[in-house]
Amino acid sequence: MRTIDTGTDDLLATVDDGVATITMNRPERRNAMSGPMNVAIGRVLAEVELADDVGCVVLTGAGGAFCAGGDVKGMASGGDGGTGMPTTYDAGVHRQRLNQRSISQRLYEMPKPTIAALPGAAAGAGFSLALACDLRYAVPGAVLTTAFAKVGFAGDYGGTWFLTRLVGSGKARELYYFSDKVSAEDAERLGIVNAIFPAETFVDDVAERAHRLASGPTVAYRYMKENLNRAVHGELGECLDMEAAHHIRTGQTEDHREAAKAFVEKRQPTFHGR
Repeated sequence: MRTIDTGTDDLLATVDDGVATITMNRPERRNAMSGPMNVAIGRVLAEVELADDVGCVVLTGAGGAFCAGGDVKGMASGGDGGTGMPTTYDAGVHRQRLNQRSISQRLYEMPKPTIAALPGAAAGAGFSLALACDLRYAVPGAVLTTAFAKVGFAGDYGGTWFLTRLVGSGKARELYYFSDKVSAEDAERLGIVNAIFPAETFVDDVAERAHRLASGPTVAYRYMKENLNRAVHGELGECLDMEAAHHIRTGQTEDHREAAKAFVEKRQPTFHGR
């Protein structure tokens, strides 16, 4: 295992056997975002996206919560919620755009599988970060909520875009307008959460999924993810053309040849990412 220097105690990051685990670490505030945390997440994601020893990225939270989003207590006290936002409107918008792209867009677009591990509540921007990941796993009873309407915000970090594509426009509007809490069980039924694992085995269960992905055919996953992302908003013809190019490309990899050989020999393949 190696430790990544995040530059702040608000974020922890390690790499173990192909899996990068990024942990939001403000448990006393349910891992509400801070300026240092936001900057660090973007920087660490950029690093692990290019790291040869990382095949899967897990984003999670410390102390029994995922992320409460913005630090509303800090906002209520007259501050900026710990985000470090500039005072002018234009500078604030620009900084927010850059940060959202460095986190939500990178989680969604990086050519490696990303997992949101929810040991507890995900609210507001925290919920948006979970939605930006490819897969979401939760413990029983975990609560998810857009939360924004409750605090007079429109929403950020791509939540409206991601949620609309997961549950459809009508349901996404309902979840945003009313900002009601959704249990992990209901979220699973809606297709927001992929699976619920028992609290006592949650870390191990998520790790097992993550390590399966990290040891899988990483070249195929790269193109598979691009195909899946394009399928969300691309035209059918474009998706078919991209699938054709990517399918032929992955058929030329050593991983494909190894998998085909393993299939004939009735054994598990060993992938090397080339």
